[in-house]
Amino acid sequence: MRGASLIQYWRDAGTHRQVWRLALPMIASNLAVPLVSLVDSIVAGHLPHPEQLGAVAIGSSLYTLLVWACGFLRMGATGFTAQALGRNDGEAIRGVLLRSLLLALVLSVVLGAGISLLRDPLLALMQPSAELAALASTYLGIRLFGLPAALLSYALVGWFLGLHRAGIALCLLLTTNLGNIVLNLWFVLGLGWGVTGLAWASVIGEWSGAVLGAVLALTTLRRWPGRLSATALRRWALWRPLLSVNRDIFIRTLALESVFFVLTVFGTRLGDTVVAANSLLLNGLLLTANGLDGLAQAVEALSGRAIGARDKPALYRALTVAGGWSVLGALVYALGFAIAGDSFVDLQTNQLEIRTVAHRYLPYLALLPLVAVWSYLLDGLFIGATRAAEMRNAMLLASGAFMGLAWLLQPLGNHGLWSAFLLFMAVRGAVLAAAAVRLDRADGWFGR
Repeated sequence: MRGASLIQYWRDAGTHRQVWRLALPMIASNLAVPLVSLVDSIVAGHLPHPEQLGAVAIGSSLYTLLVWACGFLRMGATGFTAQALGRNDGEAIRGVLLRSLLLALVLSVVLGAGISLLRDPLLALMQPSAELAALASTYLGIRLFGLPAALLSYALVGWFLGLHRAGIALCLLLTTNLGNIVLNLWFVLGLGWGVTGLAWASVIGEWSGAVLGAVLALTTLRRWPGRLSATALRRWALWRPLLSVNRDIFIRTLALESVFFVLTVFGTRLGDTVVAANSLLLNGLLLTANGLDGLAQAVEALSGRAIGARDKPALYRALTVAGGWSVLGALVYALGFAIAGDSFVDLQTNQLEIRTVAHRYLPYLALLPLVAVWSYLLDGLFIGATRAAEMRNAMLLASGAFMGLAWLLQPLGNHGLWSAFLLFMAVRGAVLAAAAVRLDRADGWFGR
């Protein structure tokens, strides 16, 4: 794309409306995700002992590692559904939904059993205190009851977004997350259930969202003519593209989650106070990622539909408009953390020791949005194009760079850990950008 073309694409008012019609509901729903973690941290941070906040941080990181490893359920559903929408193929729209839901159920059984067996060894790897390990184990054990609902919701949200029904996706996610927040406050502050209450609130919230999503999916299907026979559901040729893309996104997500896992492990080895402080800062990263992901998810839906319709100008317009707004959003986040980062940390805990440690590392949080925005935006492009191999390769390179630097910079303590994390985000964005330029020059977006 030339500079003059970029200006022309940016000036297209219709694309701005399309982007924000999709992005605003997704930004609202995405921000509810870190809001839950933020409320968990606030509630646990005001409990009497530091290990209670640490238990929520560790237990949540392990559960998140498990659930986010299945993020391909949402991403794959979005790309394939958007392309089916571009072709106006009602049968394919149904097929993507049913295959994604079946895959979610199978994975929830397999992964739930696996993490139950590995829970204690994983906690032992972090070398926490005995009390912290016991609380974290209890929290994680309860959260696993919500795993099937969490994975079903991934598939449902991705499908709705692919249909450009971001308002329904918003309704589903708000039901899950706002219900979780209300129950957190009731179970912990009202009933005094402590860490156990935080876990059960999450489980109930996840099942509420999944049930609502299933009901809304049945209603939405009536708008799209077509049917899906049992024979079609058993055809391997229809499963192969979804599984292939999901496999690559799964590998990519495992690499991403390994970065957060190592961040937690190394932080825990630096002490209970450091891991608690890092969890507060990572809530800021979650706010950034989930806010900017709303624009990236608009790119997923719009680029997928454009590719399904083989409309190159629509693809360029979506990327240009969403990209411009993403950069502006990153600047707002960076300034916000630079100016009000102390208040953001203090809101989450009243424990002076944790506040002091977290304040020390706020400059890294302020830099992160400016470095990370490019990877979020380009992820959306590659998901919409169902080109997961490029995403996988970029993540493997970036996570490898993180692991190496985190190991080398151990003498610098937490400063070394956060420096390695910044490098991870930079490498991830740069490799994706190089792949996008290469594909564009070869006219590869429509080449298969």
